Amino acid sequence: MSRPASAPSTSTPWARTRITGLCVAFFLLAASSAWAARLVRVYEVDADGQSTKALQDAMRQVLVRATGRRESADDPAFASLVAEAPKYVKGYTTGPRGESQVVFDGAAVEQAINTVGRSVWDPQRPFTLIVLVPPRVRTGEDTARAELERVAAERGLPITLIPLALTDAAGNPLSADALLQAAQRYGGDEILIGRGDTPTPDAPLQWTLYTHALSESWNGPLAAGIDRTVDLLVPQQQGASLAQAEAAARIEIDGVTSLNDYAAIGRLLQSAPGVRRANLAGADPGNVVFDVLVRGGAAGLDQVLAGSPHLQHISSSGTWVIYRYQP
Repeated sequence: MSRPASAPSTSTPWARTRITGLCVAFFLLAASSAWAARLVRVYEVDADGQSTKALQDAMRQVLVRATGRRESADDPAFASLVAEAPKYVKGYTTGPRGESQVVFDGAAVEQAINTVGRSVWDPQRPFTLIVLVPPRVRTGEDTARAELERVAAERGLPITLIPLALTDAAGNPLSADALLQAAQRYGGDEILIGRGDTPTPDAPLQWTLYTHALSESWNGPLAAGIDRTVDLLVPQQQGASLAQAEAAARIEIDGVTSLNDYAAIGRLLQSAPGVRRANLAGADPGNVVFDVLVRGGAAGLDQVLAGSPHLQHISSSGTWVIYRYQP
């Protein structure tokens, strides 16, 4: 694929781009720091029996988890899908705690969601580590964990609550990059920090979410920590305009000067909402090129990267987008 004529030039023409020893090192580093996304069993949900009403309630749960949006449970566009819930049942199973679950036909449900112009959240979702500050005593920790896991299950977000130091040996607060590196060591993709004493699940906390694409803060109780996180991760609803189809895009990023830059960019792309695959296609001393499979193609990629503090948009042409990296 040739570089678009409108793209700004770099020191070495794309036609002569070669995979250098630096890129080989990048592949090795990327292999050791792979994205830890977890596959969510979106279409297996708790069901209170096998009656039509029970299955309709279960379908509402599935729609929230499949789209990532709370409003999907009552979205008028899904009225017929909910009414015909029994038609989408594949079978029944028992959950990890012995609960009764219904298994819906995921492919058929996704097709029905797309048909009415709504989008589906990729079931490979970022594994989110949650840290509460100050740490809870045993009873408080169990209460907080139960509430966080309940809401996360409803929204379809894989999480774990862990104790993690947020300062260095000298007592200085860790930077966002240092926090993400710490999360990676524990197998996480991102870290969500809730600050404040919470004697009850409804007590407010100060939340901050750190991902490779964004950092954002808000206030709210335990449930709001999960809800806002999912709202930030789910790709923007585009109706039928992007058709929510996955399409190939090629992204070139200039300003890459070190192996750490290569690794940081790879993690950023892999963790961006809607990105299924980001493969290194080539590199020169000052830039790197990835082939990306993403919902909405190049336009969708531009949308999900728009809030990144490390990437400055330079230009777009067809399936090709160009950014400058800012560490």
